[in-house]
Amino acid sequence: MVIYFSGTGNSRYAAKKIASACEDTLLNLTEVFRGEARAETAGESRLVFVTPTYAWRIPKSVARWIEETPLPGGVPTWFVMTCGSEIGNADRYNRELCEKKGLRYMGTTQIVMPENYITMFKAPTQSEAMRIIERAEPFIRKAGEAIARGSAFPAKKAGLLDKAYSGVVNQVFYPLSVNDKAYFAKDSCNGCGKCAKLCPLSNIALENGKPRWLGNCTQCMACICACPREAIEYGKKTVGKRRYYLK
Repeated sequence: MVIYFSGTGNSRYAAKKIASACEDTLLNLTEVFRGEARAETAGESRLVFVTPTYAWRIPKSVARWIEETPLPGGVPTWFVMTCGSEIGNADRYNRELCEKKGLRYMGTTQIVMPENYITMFKAPTQSEAMRIIERAEPFIRKAGEAIARGSAFPAKKAGLLDKAYSGVVNQVFYPLSVNDKAYFAKDSCNGCGKCAKLCPLSNIALENGKPRWLGNCTQCMACICACPREAIEYGKKTVGKRRYYLK
């Protein structure tokens, strides 16, 4: 089973390609988190987690789900992490998570995809995004082929910066930066509700035709990047910035 979490489409794109290569089923964690789907993993012969990289690790919401969900013990388990640049020392924490759950860890690989974290960085133009995705294709294909063969991903040696990014920086980043306090809808918002429908943690409610954020944000960027009118901002940090959403 290929289990994926995706805010703006990068990990969904990779997960579908990998599931096709492995002739495997797909499970969308957004639907699970929202109570729209059930996770039936009993009897699965392998597990593949495809996620974005949040502060050089898998998203905390995904890690928490893995920790709390009964999973078939001893099955081979791979991690595929999409990222804007690199994943730091995520391998260590994925390995520890598998050991904790009694899963057979088969490694972590990274797939560089277009940047979406527009509260801090700039998203690429459409043409730039397409080139990045084209460059990612061979790596997605290679990951799918390795999983289909049952081969472990090659280990990546972590440097001091990698360890710092996935360690202390990750721990500091979440309490300081992962919140929804600065989100607001501009007058151009027409109350379509797409942001609320896409939010994986059901963290957006519509009140008087406008979105209101409820304090449980994972900053997946789905609401701000998928808004059809670009009517959502994150304080002044996103004003004038391109949005990125891969359909």
